[in-house]
Amino acid sequence: MSGLFEINSLCSGYKQSQVIHDLDIKIQPKEIVAIMGRNGMGKTTLFKTLIGDIKNTKGEIKLDGKNLEKLDPYQRVENGVAYVPQGRMIFSTMSVLENIQTGLPASAHGKVPDDLYELFPVLWDMRKRKGGNLSGGQQQQLAIARALATNPKVLLLDEPTEGIQPSIIKDIAKTLKEIRDKRDLTIVVSEQVLSFTMAMADRFLVIDKGRFAYEDIRANVDETTISKYLSV
Repeated sequence: MSGLFEINSLCSGYKQSQVIHDLDIKIQPKEIVAIMGRNGMGKTTLFKTLIGDIKNTKGEIKLDGKNLEKLDPYQRVENGVAYVPQGRMIFSTMSVLENIQTGLPASAHGKVPDDLYELFPVLWDMRKRKGGNLSGGQQQQLAIARALATNPKVLLLDEPTEGIQPSIIKDIAKTLKEIRDKRDLTIVVSEQVLSFTMAMADRFLVIDKGRFAYEDIRANVDETTISKYLSV
């Protein structure tokens, strides 16, 4: 069975160092998939490969049956892939509104969709404030809103809980499920915090040394096994 978003025999890395080894995954419409693993296991390399910051050396990346692997990052965004990088990478000297507007297509003429402010009310309250003056949790909301402004089919989130207070982490998990339901969005998240992913994900994969070592749906997930992979 094919998926909305899929990778087949994907390999990538840095110069002579291969990090990702023959990964395969098929992700269905409206599915939330968590890719878990310790630092250095290949999560960020995988996500950078999916968005095109790193070119794959082998394999396919498909969205809605269309091959993306030869496209540049901006072309992948145009085709429906949005990416929130580790560390958020917002524009600190620009206002909240200006940050969101950088994600809008030209056809929007700078108008932010109302549902973004409904999903993240704090961004409306702080729309004139510079991004660098927001808290970590608020910056994460801004980074997600900016990605959603591109009206994607698939949202890639790399380590979204990094540097965020536990109380805010729960809110982000709830909001991501709401985004999935309201926008019929497929979400792929890389993460190390199991409680966060258990609150939102439909399916779990563990990446270990660039290979998937474990996979199951949430109802059958073995938290002890995943925790062993996440421990140092």
